[in-house]
Amino acid sequence: MLMDRAFDSQHILEEIDQRGLGYVVPKRMYTSERAQAKRLLRWDRDRYVTDRKLHLGKNEWHETTLIYRRPANAESDDYTQYSVFMTNRRPGAVHFYDSRREIESGYKSVKRFMAATTSKNFVLRFFYFAFACLLYSIWRAVDLLVQIELTGEYEQTPLVTAENTLTLLKKETGIG
Repeated sequence: MLMDRAFDSQHILEEIDQRGLGYVVPKRMYTSERAQAKRLLRWDRDRYVTDRKLHLGKNEWHETTLIYRRPANAESDDYTQYSVFMTNRRPGAVHFYDSRREIESGYKSVKRFMAATTSKNFVLRFFYFAFACLLYSIWRAVDLLVQIELTGEYEQTPLVTAENTLTLLKKETGIG
């Protein structure tokens, strides 16, 4: 599972681990992580891996691995250039987190197809999301077929735009 920083709770990580799933999640930098990042900066190290036990309460612990990573094109010159990740898999699994950018980009595209709501009803909100995913998938399939028919190949840049599709959907159904 690739999660964002909000899910770095030791209890969440323990639940995921107990279900036999792997996770990679960025860790918020607290005092000990900042101190380690400062040491790594002084030592000019781009990567550091260490095991960590997270306290669950009483005498229970969740074992995880911390990976400190500094990108080659770091924009800052202080300890903030390091990212810290937690994983219950091998340290190399952190490279999968880079693919989250594509997930976030896809989610942003799907959100354009979602109906606006202020409802707190989970079932309704989930339906809106699932329906938006369906509409998004249909749009991409239509775009694929149109591109292949017109050019004989498929490019990532859509020929049939989402805006055109949503405008047509609204015109034909009143939805949107």
